Amino acid sequence: MERREQPSDSAAGATWDPFLGTGKYSARPGGSLKLKGGVTDGGIVKKKKKKSKTEKTDSDRLNERESVRERFVQEDDNPGSASGSGRNSPAVVGSSSRKTEAERRFEKVQKERLAKRVSKLANKTHKDRVSEFNSHLESLSEHHDIPKVGPG
Repeated sequence: MERREQPSDSAAGATWDPFLGTGKYSARPGGSLKLKGGVTDGGIVKKKKKKSKTEKTDSDRLNERESVRERFVQEDDNPGSASGSGRNSPAVVGSSSRKTEAERRFEKVQKERLAKRVSKLANKTHKDRVSEFNSHLESLSEHHDIPKVGPG
């Protein structure tokens, strides 16, 4: 093994490295990584949460609660209302007066397709569906088979 002499440290303060030699990439910083924010006095300093500038007073909160209660009472009094916000009622996307003619036709077609699909599935038993699926798999070519891997 050939032994090289270390060049003097006068070359721009760079240290000599047997792998990198001297140059602009030879200087390596030492020590641990410095993280943003830093650690002070043995603990991590966390940012404090800022309080909301628009704090509601107790009277505002009470007024809001009362108005919400009134709305619930009104909905309970009118069970046939168009709001449909009950738990078991179907979700209403929007009132029909706001929809365009194309939107109404689209929803009608969607409902018809859904009804057709449900009736199609309701006619078949699970056994029928499984046998139909198996016959479909049998009709596929061997290209879809799982290849055999390994000896034997």
